Amino acid sequence: MTESPGSPGSGKKTSSLMDNLLGLLRIRIKRGVNLAVRDVRSSDPYVVVKMGRQKLKTRVIKKDVNPEWNEDLTLSVTDPNLPVKLTVYDHDTFSKDDKMGDAEFEIKAFIEALRMNLAGLPSGTVITKEQPSRQNCLAEETCVTYTDGKVIQDLCLRLRNVECGEVEIQLQWIDLPGSKGL
Repeated sequence: MTESPGSPGSGKKTSSLMDNLLGLLRIRIKRGVNLAVRDVRSSDPYVVVKMGRQKLKTRVIKKDVNPEWNEDLTLSVTDPNLPVKLTVYDHDTFSKDDKMGDAEFEIKAFIEALRMNLAGLPSGTVITKEQPSRQNCLAEETCVTYTDGKVIQDLCLRLRNVECGEVEIQLQWIDLPGSKGL
C-alpha cells in the first residue's frame, strides 16, 4: 500500500529536537569563591544551571564557602539568544534549601566565535573580550580563546541578591552529529 503525502509515516515528520539543535554547551562549574554563610558557620553549596526549560545541578559540597566542584553540566542549545541562569543554593536536610545568590550570562559572543573559521590560529589566541558592566554579572573581564583547537570561555560571575560570592565557570562547545549545527 502506498501512502498519500501528509498521511502518517509519509516521511513528513514534526520538528524534532535534532532539527533545531545547534549543539551542546558544556559548562564546567569550577569553583565558588567566598560564598555566603547560610548555616551556623558555613554552607553546603550546590549550583543549579537553567536555560529555557532545562535544569541541571551539581553535587552538594559540605561545609565549604570556597567549594571546588570541577563538574561538567551539558545543555542542549536550540536558541543562542537565551541567557543561562546560575543559582547557588545551600543544602539543608530538614528545611527548604537557602538561596545563596544567582547570576546570568549570555552565550551570544561565544557562539559568534564558534561560527568563525579559526583553524590554523595559534593556541591561546584571544578571539573576543567582554568587560564587566551593570548589564552583566561578570566579576572581571572574560575572554573567548582558541585553545588546543577548541573555543573556550572562562567566566568569573559575581552573584546577585546576596552579600558576597563568585562562581568560576568555563564554557566549551560540543558539535553533535545529526544536529542542525551552527
